[in-house]
Amino acid sequence: MPRASNDPPKHVGVGRSRAPNPAAAAAEATTGFAVADTRFVLAFVPARLDAAATASALHESLPGVPFFGCTTAGQITTLGYETDALLVLAFPKANFRCASVLFEGSDPVSTEAVAERARRNAEKFRRTAGWHRLALLLCDGLSRQEDLLISVIETALDGMPIFGGSAGDGLKFDRTCVLHDGKAHADASVLLLVETDLEFQSLGFDHFLPTDVQVVITDSDPGKRIAREINGSPAAREYARLVGCPVERLSPKVFAENPMLLRHDRKYYVRAVREVAEDQSLSFLAAIDDGLVLTLGKGKEIVETLESGLNVHGGNDCAPDFILGFDCVLRKLEIQQKRLAKQVSGILKKNRVFGFNTYGEQRSGVHMNQTFVGVAFFEPEAWKLD
Repeated sequence: MPRASNDPPKHVGVGRSRAPNPAAAAAEATTGFAVADTRFVLAFVPARLDAAATASALHESLPGVPFFGCTTAGQITTLGYETDALLVLAFPKANFRCASVLFEGSDPVSTEAVAERARRNAEKFRRTAGWHRLALLLCDGLSRQEDLLISVIETALDGMPIFGGSAGDGLKFDRTCVLHDGKAHADASVLLLVETDLEFQSLGFDHFLPTDVQVVITDSDPGKRIAREINGSPAAREYARLVGCPVERLSPKVFAENPMLLRHDRKYYVRAVREVAEDQSLSFLAAIDDGLVLTLGKGKEIVETLESGLNVHGGNDCAPDFILGFDCVLRKLEIQQKRLAKQVSGILKKNRVFGFNTYGEQRSGVHMNQTFVGVAFFEPEAWKLD
């Protein structure tokens, strides 16, 4: 029987709180589900709450339950988009198992060590007959190492689907953390191996099309994701010329509406601009390098692409029980600037989407920006065909 769009999900508990301090927020957010029946928790922390204090408070409120998560640039809750809410997702013992790996120190990343730890932990994670596996990757959103991490881990896990997002801190670009083992960790990433008896589908979409305008990064600092020159000219000046905007008016709004796209495996992925420096260089939220060819993107209708992208169905044409979503903060920024936040929140609520706004998204071995990445989970009976 079809479920009403306002029905709560059956296979994940959802708690939220806008209480003013970590202790009160953790206590309130963890009251909406049975802790004793919970296998693990994902917690998404707003920028207004101290991450370390919130981790400590969650440790007190979730005795014996492992929790993972990160600081965020916004949350997707039972109300749709929020900015200041602590969001807690409780995954029940009846449907989920997990194992985790914490990678500390991200500069430089030891690819051999990351691959070996990811592979070893996957091998040690006992399989349950008839259940399905996926992985979630939560990265320090300021590490500049997400591209390398997701590529290495995707190869090491040999076909296991991996989804994830980069931790944020509003739009301050100051300090981001991941949560693991009851603590907040800066300069770190968490890999969560998940096993479930629920069927799931991968989601990934943006709302941009390539134009016929191509650019070449001609001088860069790849380690810092800084482009000093584009097409042989100061990067910000050339970018401003291409999008028809004075340099002094370049802003997150302009960047969100005029991204640059990287073509990889016949698909286009967004390489979002973060900010303009005083020397007219541009810093990016994903990997760049000298000689990289990028294509200027043109936006499609963001609400229509969201509705289309979330329109997935399981067996017997059933809608997902819930969707775990990683949604770029630049998408949210564009939606707010176009005064579409209320409409979009309604769509997210209708589709039971829960997650957070990121500094970047991980899927199919690629780190990208201005994209919605998600996992749609379905009730087991929804996939049993007549």
